[in-house]
Parts: sequence; C-alpha cells; structure tokens
Amino acid sequence: MEQAPLLSVRDLTMRFGSLLANDKVSFDVEKGQIVALIGPNGAGKTTCFSCLSGFYAPTSGKVRFDGHDTTGMKPYHTCRLGMTRTFQVVKTMGDMTVEENVLIGAFLRHPDMSTAKARAKEAMEATGMLHLAGKFGKSLTIADRKRLEITRALATEPKLLMLDETMAGLNPTETREAMDLCLKLKGRGITLIIVEHVMEAIMPISDKAIVLDSGRKIAEGRPSDIVRDEVVIKAYLGENYNAKS
Repeated sequence: MEQAPLLSVRDLTMRFGSLLANDKVSFDVEKGQIVALIGPNGAGKTTCFSCLSGFYAPTSGKVRFDGHDTTGMKPYHTCRLGMTRTFQVVKTMGDMTVEENVLIGAFLRHPDMSTAKARAKEAMEATGMLHLAGKFGKSLTIADRKRLEITRALATEPKLLMLDETMAGLNPTETREAMDLCLKLKGRGITLIIVEHVMEAIMPISDKAIVLDSGRKIAEGRPSDIVRDEVVIKAYLGENYNAKS
C-alpha cells in the first residue's frame, strides 16, 4: 500500500482584499524529503508558510498534515501535531539565554523543568549550540541567531520543519554549516521545507523544488530539472544562472 504524503496541499488560495497572494497552490511533501520552496520576492512563499502553519487561515483550499485536516488550524495546534516553522526575521528573545530560548520549544511537550532541560540540551547538542547555552540572545551573531531559531524549533520535536530564509545574509562558511545542519536534521528523520534565495546552497541538498511566481506554482520537480526549466529561468533564475549551471 502506497504511503500517504506527510503534507498534502490542495488549491491553497490566500487573498488580502484584492491582492491574491497564493492562487490555487497544490503540492505534496513526502516523509523524509528536503523540499525547496523558491521564487522571486513577492511570489507568496512566506504567505504559503503562514497558511500551512496556521498563522493565516487560507481563503480557500485544503491542507492535510500527517493524516489530519489542518486547514485554518491555529499555530499552537499545528506545532503540537509536529509542524514547526522559523521566521524570515528572527524571533530571538534577546534578554533570555540560549538555553532559555530553547526551553520555550521544549515546554511544548515537556512541562516538567528537568525533562524540558534535558530535551533543550539534546537540541543544542544537535545544532552545535551547547557551548553558547549561557549567552544572551541579543549577544549572538546573525548566524547564531538563525541557528538558535532552528534549535528552538527542533526542541518542539517536529516531524516537519519549515525554514524561512535560514541562509540569507550568511557568509560562505556559515552557509555551508547551515547546509550541513539541514542534512543532519534530515538524517534524524525530520522532513524539511525551506524557503531560500541562495540557490547554490539550497538546490544541492533538496530532493524536490517547488517554484512560485505571483502566487501561483509554475514548476515542481527535481532541482536538476528545475534549473533548466525555461519558465523558471525567465521568471526567477535568469539567463546568467542557466549559463553557470
């Protein structure tokens, strides 16, 4: 018997007044995949994330996650089911330590302090942040703040982790570390959807790419095929990218 997708999105539509941010977007995400969600600025990628995770209730369409109809479900419910996201603008609690930030995620499933601390420590070890546990969030570099976002999300014990521009603003070394972390999370059995503009980083680690433009899905497939798709090249990648690839 064929296994159902971990995430199934059908005809997802989101309107803000006369603005059509997502227009009948449909796709599936299989368990264990890394899926790149790409497209130009204003394509509707972050809006799509917000509809999937419950920050927006879509105007129409259906979202099913791990066998549940999660359409319009509140974020704290989707998170408890195992769908967790990070944000394009990092949401670090600056006056709290790294450990305290991560505990926020751990408390979702572990209200007992000792158990939550153990879970937070495990998450920090997994992302290489344990040595920064006592540092305040406001003292971290942008790369470490982004990593802290992932660590806090990891502490919720997600099945699906959605990362919004995790690699934006990072130098080449930091980008490579972020790529390695994504692959490490996949190795732990976590499915990832990643919104990203750094094509040289996201395409090599992805199993599938979905391309949005003006709110609509214009392509979906293997990254090696997507980078040669004439529609995608014209709408987003540009001829220079085509020449390099």
